Amino acid sequence: MSTEGKIRAVTTHRLMEMKQRGEKIAMLTAYDFSTARIMDEAGMDVILVGDSAANVMAGFDSTLPITLDQMIYHAQSVVRAVKRALVVVDLPFGTYQGNSKQALESAVRVMKETGASALKLEGGLEIVESVQRILSAGIPIMGHLGLTPQSINKFGTYSVRAREEAEAVKLAEDAMLLERTGCFSVVFEKIPAELAARVSASLTIPTISIGAGGGCDGQVLVVHDMLGITNEFSPRFLRRYADLYGEMTRAFKGYLADVKSGDFPNEGEQY
Repeated sequence: MSTEGKIRAVTTHRLMEMKQRGEKIAMLTAYDFSTARIMDEAGMDVILVGDSAANVMAGFDSTLPITLDQMIYHAQSVVRAVKRALVVVDLPFGTYQGNSKQALESAVRVMKETGASALKLEGGLEIVESVQRILSAGIPIMGHLGLTPQSINKFGTYSVRAREEAEAVKLAEDAMLLERTGCFSVVFEKIPAELAARVSASLTIPTISIGAGGGCDGQVLVVHDMLGITNEFSPRFLRRYADLYGEMTRAFKGYLADVKSGDFPNEGEQY
């Protein structure tokens, strides 16, 4: 059977191959069908249905309030749009920490109801029992270490993590533990670039950076941040690739003016 014209989907195995040959992995968040379709057609490797939806879609101050049902809704919308990228879904706060049975139930729901490819969980040794149980069901897991936003009440701040030696050692140990346990990748968030590069080099699984420097195997940003829709958020690691806040404001004001003046619709814009 001819394979001409077929799209070769990104898999966890392909990400491992990319690390081995030194090809960087590009990852962005998405929460809706239309954005995910454009992102996938542009050639994105990984699309993360992040619990950051709580911030950029719902207006919460943290990721904690978003529910499993809401994450499933967003993931369903994204998966319908995607033909090539690997779709990873965050398990939200309270659905896996401290209870591996609940973790598996949450994971199974997401996979069955969305058709996503993998899940992402925050934490290391503290959640390893949940990781093991989910992996035992054949569900791929991406880890997440460093600044873990679901633990913001413990940290009390969104500042850089693992600057102190003890925390850096624990991060390295947790990363190795997640690899040994069977995770296919791990995200490092807001940790020193030197530490991220060193730990990444010690792992066989790919690492993804958000504010952890260029020494990781890939990068991830929140789509609303890199498109300039959220203009009040400007951490050092963020590069804006558009100013959609400005563009959308101009478009809305132009429409408003045209409607008020009676210019829209004109003769050619009506039946």
